[in-house]
Amino acid sequence: MLLVVVGLMLAAVVLVGIGERLRLPWPALMVVLGAIAALIPGLPDGFTVEPDLILPLFLPPLLFATAQRTSWAVFRARWTVIVRLAVALVLVTAAAVAGLAWLLVPGIVLTAAIALGAMVAPPDPVAVEAVAGQVSIPRRLLAVLQSEGLFNDATALVVFQAAVLAATSGGELSAGALALRFVLGAIGAVVIGLGVAWLARTVLGRLTDATGRSALTLVLPFATYLAADEVGASGVIAVVVLALQLRAHADADEAAERLTQSGLWNVVELMVTGVAFGLIGLDLRQVVLAAGDDLPRMLGHAALVCVVVVVVRALWMGAAWFALGRSSDESTAPRSGREVVLLTWCGMRGLATLALALSIPVTTHTGEPFPARTEIVLIAVSVLFVTLLVPGFTLPMLVHALHIDDEADAERLAEREIVVRAQRAALATMEFERRVQGLPDDVAAGMRERLERLESVLSGDTQTDEDRQRFATLRAARRKVNDAQASALSAARAEVLSARREPGVDPHAADRVLRRLDLRSVLLD
Repeated sequence: MLLVVVGLMLAAVVLVGIGERLRLPWPALMVVLGAIAALIPGLPDGFTVEPDLILPLFLPPLLFATAQRTSWAVFRARWTVIVRLAVALVLVTAAAVAGLAWLLVPGIVLTAAIALGAMVAPPDPVAVEAVAGQVSIPRRLLAVLQSEGLFNDATALVVFQAAVLAATSGGELSAGALALRFVLGAIGAVVIGLGVAWLARTVLGRLTDATGRSALTLVLPFATYLAADEVGASGVIAVVVLALQLRAHADADEAAERLTQSGLWNVVELMVTGVAFGLIGLDLRQVVLAAGDDLPRMLGHAALVCVVVVVVRALWMGAAWFALGRSSDESTAPRSGREVVLLTWCGMRGLATLALALSIPVTTHTGEPFPARTEIVLIAVSVLFVTLLVPGFTLPMLVHALHIDDEADAERLAEREIVVRAQRAALATMEFERRVQGLPDDVAAGMRERLERLESVLSGDTQTDEDRQRFATLRAARRKVNDAQASALSAARAEVLSARREPGVDPHAADRVLRRLDLRSVLLD
């Protein structure tokens, strides 16, 4: 298992570069690679992860990383999207799939069919972020997909757990009990998320070591998820609330720490996503072997379920377009037929579907086999593959064909307003400091001139040909100075490394000097 995990991490690093060159989402390439590896004859079957560990291992860090890219303001503005997509659409999709499976699959009971519907109903936030986040689509649409993906797992988990319990015990499902369980679980998750965030801010305020602060941030998502799961609350919602709350109370002066944690979470997200999507592909072998001679028949049923999943989402998005098309709120979506197609196409399933499929018990409480377990797992994995790989490889072409990337380019102009606000704040603060500190006029004038160029620097845009020429000349002169300083710093680092290898020199002291030189080089860059 360790060999498989290390191999998947190495493959993820390689496929990131290949995906950039081919303009294809590397997570989808990871799934294909895992599927190819799983079909190699003679490959041992001992690489399957314990189902109960899949969600606690993979979801907390990836949810935390995704939720950090949004804010409370976005969720307050999009609460209707969360209700409409993360709750209502999940329930409608689960009901439609359950009805079809109950009619098609031999020997299945209604509660087992509902469990199948809950597995394949929620689009996965990790898959959406990994695939759609790399394509040039409007932030408005990506925010809708993120809002949906961050909460729909909670709805699916409640329905799935209740359905499996009823199927194994021979009981019945109660809509009222389901609703009460979901509401209580959501409330408990919000309380836990806010409580852990408050405790984390208190501890972080007393930690002065940047490494310790980053390490605590890495542990928090797992601790929050497990704490919520232990008391029967939603671990998904608790982790999302934690990330939003920590982000909302970030200190403006924690620039170095933000850079450090950004690099840390980029690496964590890359490694965890690579292993998770690779395991999705590797699990294909187990599913195919379990199906045996019934594989063609089961694949036919799986194809029909895939069609129902896509059609239900398309009809739901079309109805939302009809209802929202005349809305004065420009942040709503979909607002056109093109957006209906895009949001339908981005309903990728992922980790949650895999974990729930593998967590179905083998037997009921009476010792009998779980009704149609093999076919349920095969259908769930088939939906995962179809909804992940087909959009993953075709989404860039679809976005270009629909000309949605044009709107994405226009949205980037919205950055200018934020840039102007930053420039105004900097100029106002500089003027205040000039009066308080009594800065000489020539020094203040030079600082003001540099700050007035802040807009062009931050936005990456210059206004006139004369400005472009002037900045090109300045950049050329600055480049010569930087090159000279870089050469000098390189010589200094070489001398420190040479001294570090000499007998009698304290390596720790040499490393401290080398770190200062490295930081100086980074600041120069």
